[in-house]
Amino acid sequence: MAIKDDDTMRAHWRCFVACGLMVLSPFQYGVDFGLIGGLQAMPGFLKIYGHPAPNTAIGWNISTVRQQLITSLMTLGAFVSSATAGLVAAKLGRKMCLWLACLGCVVSNIIMMTTTDINALYVGRLLNGLANGYFMTFSQLFIQESSPAKYRGLFLSAFQFCTSFGTLIGTIVDWATASRADRSAYLIPLGLIYVIPFVLTIGLFFIPESPRWLILQDRIEDGQKALEWLRPTGAQVDIEVAEIKAAIDKERELGSQIGVLDMFKNPIDRRRTILAVCAVTLQAATGSMFIISYKAYFFTMARVANPFAMGCVLSAIGLFAIILNSLIVVRYGRRRVLLMSGLGTCGVLQLIVAVVYDKNPGATATGQVLVALSCLYMMSYNGMVATYAWLCGGELPSQRLRSYTFGLAAAVGFFGAWLTTFTAPYFINPDSLNWGPRYGYIWFPSAIIGGLWVYFFLPEVQGRTLEEIDEMFEEKLPAKKFRGYVCVRRLVMDEKPDTQHEE
Repeated sequence: MAIKDDDTMRAHWRCFVACGLMVLSPFQYGVDFGLIGGLQAMPGFLKIYGHPAPNTAIGWNISTVRQQLITSLMTLGAFVSSATAGLVAAKLGRKMCLWLACLGCVVSNIIMMTTTDINALYVGRLLNGLANGYFMTFSQLFIQESSPAKYRGLFLSAFQFCTSFGTLIGTIVDWATASRADRSAYLIPLGLIYVIPFVLTIGLFFIPESPRWLILQDRIEDGQKALEWLRPTGAQVDIEVAEIKAAIDKERELGSQIGVLDMFKNPIDRRRTILAVCAVTLQAATGSMFIISYKAYFFTMARVANPFAMGCVLSAIGLFAIILNSLIVVRYGRRRVLLMSGLGTCGVLQLIVAVVYDKNPGATATGQVLVALSCLYMMSYNGMVATYAWLCGGELPSQRLRSYTFGLAAAVGFFGAWLTTFTAPYFINPDSLNWGPRYGYIWFPSAIIGGLWVYFFLPEVQGRTLEEIDEMFEEKLPAKKFRGYVCVRRLVMDEKPDTQHEE
């Protein structure tokens, strides 16, 4: 590859700018989750979409069905748009899809802010989900396809950081407006959603399209120009272009067509598809969406003091964990070890939360313990699971099927999130089963099973280029042999820097 290990961040400043713009997409996604989860614990919102409930801590509640749909329609929309990402990406580039996401986000927010009808709110949430699916899928594809192998993990840590930072900002804004008794309690937070689409729409004009997408479209010259913009001045991008093209050509030999079914026809592509899908789904296996989406409502109904403030603390702790992770991801960043550790820790903490609440529900001491354990949970989830699940899901697909495979992986991940947010109200709402924190009993075995899957099936690709990952899969290596494998094609390219790489 043209990128030397001793190249500094300053040398890659243009790539950092482009990927920095991309991470505004998960910030938008995080803001949405932070805002919507808090709205359902606001009297100003519940007076319009909820009902009086004298037996609850705030005197208001929302029906289980409405709570399910308001939260889960966003993830359902994200599932639909991610599932169709491969079809759309065959014609439209990453930038165009992000522009469409910005448009959809603005239109959906106009609907949500101007209506007091629950059905119109549902439409706005679904449209917002379609936009967020594009935000999360195509921004990650751009980062995976444009960043050097050395910094890919760092950029994905920044991606997860911005998701959590957005959630924190949304939670803080909710906290600031929650005491308002009228519609402004939730209209002010919703107004925040316009900011990122505006910035992203303008910023996309100043960065190139994904070079790998351009080369995949046989626009070799445009791909080389994009790489020249993204790489340090004077870098030998022609070598990188040749290597990318050779990898794509090799994959085309395995299957001439590019379509949905091609993800499963060839045994190599089928393995890569299954691995990418399962890796992203690890996030859902921890039950994280239950805490992220409903933390304010969850704390309120569990009678925790200052539930909005505690929600802010929870988001801040998760953010701190990602900052710590960013310090080790470039030098260490071993996917298998961190994912197994994170899944095991999250599962055990969910179990402890359930047991503590089961033994002494409603007590002040129990509420304090719940907050402390939830903070430890968010540190484990954000620091060891969330970042590396998305990272693996983006690294493992084949070059020519990347849009289809990662779109499918993201869609299944969003489906898992939808399933969690849709069913959680049945368990935690006082009008239904009223389990509250006992819901953790379900997520303990789920997380442990996820950790076992990582141990037996997930390969380690830390520090590898996407082309090296292609070679290792073509060699049909078992998962445990990926880490120590020496790539032959990489050696050939390094020995012959002045020649075009041929398969």
